[in-house]
Amino acid sequence: MKDLLIKFLKPYGKQIILAIVFLLLQVMSNLYLPSLNADIINNGVAKGDINYILKTGSFMLLVTLLLVTCAIASSYFSSKIAMSFGRDMRRAIFYKVESFSQADLDKFGTPSLITRNTNDVHQIQMLVLLGLNLMVMAPLMCLGGIIMALSQDVVLSSSIIIIAPLMGVVVWLLLIKATPLFRSIQIKIDRVNQIMREKLMGVRVIRAFVRSDYEARRFDEANRDLTSTTLRVNRIMALAIPGLIIIMNISTVAIIWFGGHRIESGAMPIGNLTAFLTYIMEIMISVILAMGMFIMVPRAEASAERVLEVLNTEPSIKDPDKPVVSGKREGNIEFCEVEFSYPQAEEAVLKNISFRAAPGETTAIIGSTGCGKSTLVTLIPRFYDVSSGSIRIDGIDIRNIFLPDLRDRIGLVPQKAFLFSGTIADNLRYGNENATDEELWQALEIAQAKDFVMELPDKLYAPVEQGGVNFSGGQRQRLAIARALVKKPEIYLFDDSFSALDYKTDAQLRLALKGKTIHSTVIIVAQRVSTIRNANQIVTLSDDGTIAGIGTHSQLMETCPVYSDIVHSQLSEEELVYERK
Repeated sequence: MKDLLIKFLKPYGKQIILAIVFLLLQVMSNLYLPSLNADIINNGVAKGDINYILKTGSFMLLVTLLLVTCAIASSYFSSKIAMSFGRDMRRAIFYKVESFSQADLDKFGTPSLITRNTNDVHQIQMLVLLGLNLMVMAPLMCLGGIIMALSQDVVLSSSIIIIAPLMGVVVWLLLIKATPLFRSIQIKIDRVNQIMREKLMGVRVIRAFVRSDYEARRFDEANRDLTSTTLRVNRIMALAIPGLIIIMNISTVAIIWFGGHRIESGAMPIGNLTAFLTYIMEIMISVILAMGMFIMVPRAEASAERVLEVLNTEPSIKDPDKPVVSGKREGNIEFCEVEFSYPQAEEAVLKNISFRAAPGETTAIIGSTGCGKSTLVTLIPRFYDVSSGSIRIDGIDIRNIFLPDLRDRIGLVPQKAFLFSGTIADNLRYGNENATDEELWQALEIAQAKDFVMELPDKLYAPVEQGGVNFSGGQRQRLAIARALVKKPEIYLFDDSFSALDYKTDAQLRLALKGKTIHSTVIIVAQRVSTIRNANQIVTLSDDGTIAGIGTHSQLMETCPVYSDIVHSQLSEEELVYERK
């Protein structure tokens, strides 16, 4: 945790010094006031000197004003530092996660990353905020209180030798019990977050299968587990305050009793006893403040470990040390004996994949469910890296191309069409922020989305809710296709992007695409034979992730049993006879 604090607090060194200076002045003012009060009792009240009381009292008011001013200033700077610290850490985590490959994201999981960038950062941020106040104030108050107590009465100050260690033992015993529980709380928050996210994202499936009661029980178990652990921690820490207050009250009674005897013997003025009691109280309060700090440390430390785990993770997919810049940008893609395995998988998903996709041609990928079609497409923009073999674009291994440059050449339409909150125009300009309205309408027309966008009250500037939930599946797919078209890339990747479209819209869209992508390389992953039967080449994958055949529709019908079986499963005998004619 120390390294994390140093890294993110270093830019605020001057502000930290100012906060500590004001806090130091605040503590000094606070420690000086009981001494002035003792002087008024000993010299003013005892002797009936009104002028002395007014003079010293006025000075006390000035010291109090200084104390209030310093308290406000120290709170301002500590709050500003803590909030800036949290902002910088959240930004660092966000940028780090942006650099992660899909494998890195899978390793942490979405719920955990969300919790780390919100709850965990908040815990560390609160530690910084309290640390700049309590961590500095507590030792200063304790040390200053001891010194000032000694200045009032050395003999009575011997009570500190018993009081301070006794309070320290109470705090230490409680922390031993609570620290392991603080670490488990963060993990259990992850679990609650995960179940809640699944509930919200899968609400339709849950309702369709009438599993609301089951999900409610699952959430209730995780919620009760978190609640139980949190209550255990709170019960343990709740013992601290009563324990410390008992010690404080017994100490106060003992000091008054012994102090009364010393006043009676004339060894100590009554004003000094008043001041001494105040200093003892401040020493005890400083211990309580330190305890509050110690309560925060274990939980913040657990959160810091989780944040550092993200920040210290080296992305598995990185830019090459010496990127190769291609002189030509045509979009030729070549798979050379590619093999790919997911992390921790027992066997490869794709094996010995070799084919070429040329500009001006459409290459289709088809096969049974789970054979690796979508995986093959995700390898091209390097969401995952190949386990062996290579993928080349214009003759250059994609691992030797600068990542932004590589992905800038690709227009991807993912299997699950995702839209961002904002407007339709904002989403379409995601790939080209300088696109004109005319270009947006042109892309919508090609994607067969112009008609329904024209019917919206705000047209291009109609609102899009998070995830595009205010549009149907087919509308989202067409908007996602239009977004890729606005980018005008050299390579188009359509990952089963026509599945939500009816046959008529599918045919119209593919016909319109042909004119738009005449100079681009197009790779289409599809389940429907009708979508890819006119492709220049069709790559058919077998169930074990190998290539069963490559060729045109008519060639594969004669030479590839896997492709022939897929066609026969989708087309009727009448359609097959008509096709042969």
